[in-house]
Order: sequence, then structure tokens, then C-alpha cells
Amino acid sequence: MPSSAGSRSWRSATAAARAARVVEAIGAEGLEPAALPAAVFAELLRQDAALIAGIAAYRRHPYARALADPPVVWAEGGSRLLDYGATAPDRAAGPVLLVVPSLINRAYVLDLMEEASFLRWLAARGMRPLLLDWGWPGEAERRFGLTDVIAGRLERALVAAAAIAGERVVMVGYCMGGLLALASALRRPELVRAFAALATPWDFHAGDPARARVAASLLPLFEPLMAFHDALPVDALQVLFTALDPYGVAAKYRAFGRLAQDSARARLFVALEDWLADGVPLAAPIARECLGGWYGRNEPARLAWNVAGLPVDPRALAVPAFVAVPGRDRIVLPEGARPLARLIPKAVLHEPCSGHIGMVAGSGAEAALWRPFASWMSGL
Repeated sequence: MPSSAGSRSWRSATAAARAARVVEAIGAEGLEPAALPAAVFAELLRQDAALIAGIAAYRRHPYARALADPPVVWAEGGSRLLDYGATAPDRAAGPVLLVVPSLINRAYVLDLMEEASFLRWLAARGMRPLLLDWGWPGEAERRFGLTDVIAGRLERALVAAAAIAGERVVMVGYCMGGLLALASALRRPELVRAFAALATPWDFHAGDPARARVAASLLPLFEPLMAFHDALPVDALQVLFTALDPYGVAAKYRAFGRLAQDSARARLFVALEDWLADGVPLAAPIARECLGGWYGRNEPARLAWNVAGLPVDPRALAVPAFVAVPGRDRIVLPEGARPLARLIPKAVLHEPCSGHIGMVAGSGAEAALWRPFASWMSGL
């Protein structure tokens, strides 16, 4: 709360406004004051029943993801490079894209289901996406820091992708993967012909600096967990994501309960929720660097983030770039993603009216991102 929160007049005004919103929400205008508590309690029971019904509907929904992975063209440790060019009716022979997802979610959000697959859609239009599936961190990966990931595994995947292409490739990073891809593209510019950052954070203190500092302040609380697992476990990561919009969790399940359960929207909801629950632990050294260095000290925006001793400076990226910043993103705030487009000299900024996940895999993803991205690719 701001310092003015201690003011009696501020508290009174806020309480009055909150009470007015409650009265309006439950349709209690005209009620006697003595009847208001019972009306509020009845509304809470109604909302709880709707929430429980939505969760039950999700648990009994029959959808299960059944898409088979495309061929593996390179592997190291638990990581694989999947060739989505092989999913096209006529094997894609166009430009090769090295697609880099986040380390803390499964890569298949970009290949969610038959009717919601960004990568298969691109392959059907002549491009050849190679998806870097990081996999589950094993004993070796749990000792990795960001330099090991970027200057090690990702760089070797980039070398393999360029060898498969026989030329420079387009690097595409989603969310945290955009930061990893940017650092890699700056390290090996001779292998990269263009760069795309999709919902990628850069200035972690823009928009809501308090939120970033709170995330950083949780690091000491996570240390016992990381000492035991050598990683930040999936459950701890889920707490961080849920805390970004706690009321939204209940709202989305209530809305799901009202859907026709055999509809395409219901299937997509279940597919996305299954993916969200299917997380990946984050190696402890990387968790410390991200929470302390990115969220706490805001090192990327301060141009103080180094990989293998070299600064990650977007101003040095000399290739064409596409920066997509979804306007309704609650995970990567738009204010924190836009600065990346301003720093890259040849960047095109694209701002669809969608959310962090909806932009790549939602029902409106084709209009929000897929077609604009393909148009940019055709102009390279």
C-alpha cells in the first residue's frame, strides 16, 4: 500500500467505494443495512458453488492431448530439437526457425493441439520450425546457470540448426526464451539472419516495480526447497504464477463451468489448463539469477546482464527483428516488454490485444500473432 494508506480519510473513502461495488455486484440496491450481510453471504455461496462446479467439469472432461512429436534432429542431455518441417503435407523447405521456449513450462504450448499449433501452422505455410524442447532437468542440468544454458546447450542447438539449414536461421524466443535467444543471437551473429521476441520481458521494474521486488524477496524463502531439490520445484513456480492474478483463477473456472462442455472453447480451455499444470522445475542457480538478477536488480534493463563475460545489449543486434507485446499480458507486463523493441535498431513492434498465452495458443492466436508473424517473415 502507498504511504497514504494510513490516512483515516483514505481508508474511509476506500471502504465506501468497496462497499458500493459489493452492493452493485450482488444487486443489493435498496436493501436495509441489516440485510446486507446475509445477501453478501448468499452471493459468496453462489460463487463458491460455481467455482466447484467449474473445477469438477474440468476434472471429468474427456480431452487428452494426443499429438505425436515430430522427428528429433539433435539431442543433448534431456533436450531435443524437434523438426516441425516434417509435419507439413509437403516437407517444408523454406526458412529454418530455431524456436526457443521458456525453461519453466513445457515447450508444447507452441504445439498445443491439432487446431491450435503455432508451429504446425507455420510449417504448413512453407517454413521449417525447429523447436528446442528443454526437457526435464536431470542431475547435470540442475547445476546449470544461465551461462551454461545460453553459451552451452542453446549455442550448440543453434550450431546444429544452422548446419541443418545450410545457412543462417531465424531465432524465435517465447517469454523467458526470448531473453535466452537474444543473448545467443548476440554471441553468434554469423548464424542468425533475423530475431523474434514473443511476450519477452526486458525491463522487470517497468509498470509494477513492487511486484518484481516482491518476487525477488521470496528467494530466501525458496532456498530450503532448492537445497533439497537442487531446483525450484514446480509447485513453488505455480505459486508465483498464481500470485500474479489470484482472483483470475476462480473466475476462469466459473466461466468454464458455464461453457458447453463439447465445444471447441471447452477443449481449448482443458488443453491449456493441462499444459499449465504440467510444469518443469527450474535449476537452482538459474532461479537465483532470475529472481535476484532480473526481478531484483533489473539487470537486463540496466544493461548489466552478462553471459560468459559478455554484456547482453540489444542495441548491438544488427538483424531484422519482430517484437510482439500482447496488450493484455499479466505475466510479462507490456510496459516491461516494449523497451526491447525500442533498443533493437531494426525492430518491428507488434501489439495485439491478447494475453500472454492467448497470443500464441488461444482461439484468436491466428489473427493476433500467427498471420502477422508470417507476414513479417515473408518480408525478410
